[in-house]
Amino acid sequence: MTEPAMTGPAVTEPAVTDPASARGGTLGLRLALAFLVVALAAITLLAGLTAAFAAADISTLASQQRADLADAIAATAGAVWDQNHTGSSDLSAALDLAAETGEAIQIRDQAGHLIVASDDFATANGPQLSLPIVVRGQRVGSAVVRFTGTGLNAADHVLQTALLRAIAGTAGLAALLALLAGLAVARRITRPVTRLIAVTRAMAAGDHAARVGEIRAAGELRELAAAFDQMAGTMDRQEQIRRNMVADVAHELRTPIAILQAGHEALLDGVAEPTPAELGSLRDEVLRLARMVGDLQTLAAADAAALNLARRPCDLADLAATAADSLARRFEAAGITLDRRLAASPVLADPHWLHQVITNLLTNALKFTPAGGHVTISAGPSGAEAVLRVTDTGTGIPADDLPLIFDRFWRGQQATQISGSGIGLAVAAELTQAHGGRLTARSELGRGTEMTLTLPRA
Repeated sequence: MTEPAMTGPAVTEPAVTDPASARGGTLGLRLALAFLVVALAAITLLAGLTAAFAAADISTLASQQRADLADAIAATAGAVWDQNHTGSSDLSAALDLAAETGEAIQIRDQAGHLIVASDDFATANGPQLSLPIVVRGQRVGSAVVRFTGTGLNAADHVLQTALLRAIAGTAGLAALLALLAGLAVARRITRPVTRLIAVTRAMAAGDHAARVGEIRAAGELRELAAAFDQMAGTMDRQEQIRRNMVADVAHELRTPIAILQAGHEALLDGVAEPTPAELGSLRDEVLRLARMVGDLQTLAAADAAALNLARRPCDLADLAATAADSLARRFEAAGITLDRRLAASPVLADPHWLHQVITNLLTNALKFTPAGGHVTISAGPSGAEAVLRVTDTGTGIPADDLPLIFDRFWRGQQATQISGSGIGLAVAAELTQAHGGRLTARSELGRGTEMTLTLPRA
């Protein structure tokens, strides 16, 4: 049987500890013994039934052969009797036939008087048959046939013994094959389990990159390994989100906190006067901190939603229309025309968070499109996918900045004079990826930007 080869991503191979290895060996031994016990029970039952039925058939055949042989001896005695017209004639032909086949006989007349008998008749202890000797339709005597330990009776015993030996040998070979097959199957089953134990221990020891990978095993074990790796990936992603959040918070809060600290120290030391302008500057930093906290809450909510989406069938075009309606007054106030080109596009998504994605894309286009410009939102099916595009005639994005626009808290040169924290597109990208889709951008400086959202169709 082919050993279950392991293939998978190039990660640190976890060391299998002695307890895990010992448990794997114990489980394998128990499985192998279970296979052996089941096989032995089946073999014993089959061998017993085979031996019983075969012995019965052989006994029946031997009995039939004995009856036929006794008939032949009686017929021979009758022929000799008829030829000599007397019961005292030489019946050596019948005796010779009995001797050749390993039987002992007695020939008696009608009155039961002994006429002739084999020398070993008295010592023979086998089965006995008594048949009439009939001459021309008249019974003239009887032939008593006693089977000895040789001849047909011995052949019967030899055949039964050979059959039982063959059954015993076959049963032993089958038990050996069952044991070998049990060991192979048990190893095939326990090796992936041992690997799972090793990977679990490695992760518990801090090796978050450890994965089971693809295994050649039963379907249930492959599913278990895949589910374990998926769980490990989700846990790793949650940990990475937590680390990113801590790093983002520390980075973004450092600047306003430093400004507030410096401003207050200047006021306390008398270096600066508490003028309305100075206090207003400090208030602006406080408002900036409050805005950052709100943005961080939004980002945390998006991260949590990305791990636990409530998906249901919905129409991408309807969600786009709803998002456009919610921002229509802001577009009108900014003097920007919002065009809609929406066709039904069924998707399986969380309507609340997908609405958030579309709103972020429209808000981003609104910020960077000057008055008198145009923003177009379109949605429709494209093969096995549903595609939504938000195209604007705004300032565009420099080629060097384009790969960075989905990073958290990143703000390019074009955004220095526009309010925001730089998480809108990051949130949109995070939620899009959680829906199994992709968010891409195409832009040309001075000629606008096109954001493309692609999702699998329902």
